[in-house]
Amino acid sequence: MIKVTSRIWILGIVLAISIISIINTTSGNKLLILLLIIGCFAAPSFTKTNKAAVTIILLFLATGSFLIFSSLETGILVKSIEKDSELFNQGLRQGDIITTLNGEEILTLKDYSSKMEELFNENTEQRIDIVTKNNEYIIFADAPPKITIQKISKTNIKTGLDISGGARALIKPEGEISDQELDDLIEISRNRFNVFGISDIKTKAVKDLDGNKYMLVEVAGATPDDLEDLLSKQGKFEARINDETVFIGGERDITNVCRNDATCAGITSCSQLTGGYSCSFAFTIYLTEEAAERHADITREIPINFETGGQYLMANLTLVLDDEPVDTLLISKGLRGQVTTQISIQGSGQGQTREEAFQDAQESMKHLQTILITGSLPYKLEIVKLDKISPALGNQFVFLVFLAGGSSILLTSLIIFVRYKKLKISLALLMTAFSELIIILGIASFIKWNLDLPSIAGILATIGTGVDQQIVILDEARTSKEINMRRRMKRALFVVMTAYITSLFALLPLYWAGAGLFKGFAITTIIGITAGVFITRPAFADIIKRIEE
Repeated sequence: MIKVTSRIWILGIVLAISIISIINTTSGNKLLILLLIIGCFAAPSFTKTNKAAVTIILLFLATGSFLIFSSLETGILVKSIEKDSELFNQGLRQGDIITTLNGEEILTLKDYSSKMEELFNENTEQRIDIVTKNNEYIIFADAPPKITIQKISKTNIKTGLDISGGARALIKPEGEISDQELDDLIEISRNRFNVFGISDIKTKAVKDLDGNKYMLVEVAGATPDDLEDLLSKQGKFEARINDETVFIGGERDITNVCRNDATCAGITSCSQLTGGYSCSFAFTIYLTEEAAERHADITREIPINFETGGQYLMANLTLVLDDEPVDTLLISKGLRGQVTTQISIQGSGQGQTREEAFQDAQESMKHLQTILITGSLPYKLEIVKLDKISPALGNQFVFLVFLAGGSSILLTSLIIFVRYKKLKISLALLMTAFSELIIILGIASFIKWNLDLPSIAGILATIGTGVDQQIVILDEARTSKEINMRRRMKRALFVVMTAYITSLFALLPLYWAGAGLFKGFAITTIIGITAGVFITRPAFADIIKRIEE
């Protein structure tokens, strides 16, 4: 049997982690699958015969496959739901899985739409019984409920606009603006989306035949409701004391906003209220000297409120977002007339359950932090048109692309078998090539990168260069017999490393080229060739070395 070297072990561990990153299953199943995959790589070291090792590997693979397929969710996923609707008030939420509708099992989107058409073909009020994984909801309505549904993803792989579709909004700024002002609006909007952590978003300026200027926004994987929530508000933040503005969001008054740091930002408490829960959040911001002096000037003449024990001033600091108060903070008497640059911003989130309230508080805090960082948009925005984007290519196209890529690898392995007359070599090439593909998809799933058409092209390019470099390693292993195997492998890997460095420097400019159009190609190719050079190629070299020896 092939001795399992440290480099083969590294390949096995990375491959196992990549697989569990891709699969959408429970944590317990992921742990079992991880152990089974590692067991496949460990089998050759703990068995005495080839037959025993192969038997154990096949048994582990069969068990892992059973765990994967048996744990896949059935039903349809609630992508979005209209707030304050009857189903929303009863507790149906985004992320719930609908399993049955009026007693009939729902497995596909077609099952759901067919049942709804059957119920409402006469426009009369109907009883709707919706059963999810965790609850049951009953409503009476004369039209289908306003929820957006999608099929449950079997993987954690995220895809872009051209594959999975998304939402599109045509936005008109209030009043007449110049081309430069529209470009500024687009730049500020992009900055806000980046701070929110939204990827695969396209924003551009467009005009109609009358010369009206618009901003077109497209977001992958989003619903029209999601996009409306992001764009419908100007994001104008003010902190006021007695109707006087102390500071506003943006760089003019704020030097830093604490984020992603538990010492100065986070959920502070959760409590149960009548009809639900409430969670409070707080985070620290740092003001400019001018804003701090403004705060001191405004508070200097405010009297102390002795009715509250003499600890606070008579006036409060009111946080206002888009002309609506979001919270009111007491001002400590110690801050009266003092120039302080550190301010604590507080707020809360509500929900029917503690988890919903916690999530709402997190989202509210993130939204407020984003506005404080980016400032308000320079214009009020009107959403002229809001619609859903159908995928231009679809999952069937992706399947055909990967089928073509897999077929090319199989054909190459067959040619290698004909050339070298060794099945083990052909199988080793197959295993490492597919390992590379899995590692790329695993990393993309882990970092939540949206795979678009350029990304898929990058994956195919990586597989092609990988097979080419494996052939270089094969040729070095079978030629120059007067040189020992260790030196031959070292020479082959030097060629591989040189090609990697050249490719890396050639790909880096593509990350920024073409207004980001080639970013997906650059990222997936860099991930692929890096994983190949440091993980799969060394492991392949060790496997070939053992086969040849």
